[in-house]
Amino acid sequence: MSLTLAQLQQRIRDLFGAKDAARGIPGTFMWFAEEVGELSAALRGGTKDEQALEFADVLAWLVTLANCAGIDLDDAVAKKY
Repeated sequence: MSLTLAQLQQRIRDLFGAKDAARGIPGTFMWFAEEVGELSAALRGGTKDEQALEFADVLAWLVTLANCAGIDLDDAVAKKY
């Protein structure tokens, strides 16, 4: 399965939007930071499968954070790069 960035952002919004909005940006950022830490640990000593799962978690939480902040990541990336 292949998703565009816009499709991923919408999927995360559809699945978790209400829960994410209730948590807010500060709580969501804490979850994001925790996932970055788990990715760091996986990169230091995890298997490729573990690393891949942690990359996916970090991406999902980054998208969640963008949703909470009202940022369209597809648009932001296009403007930046």
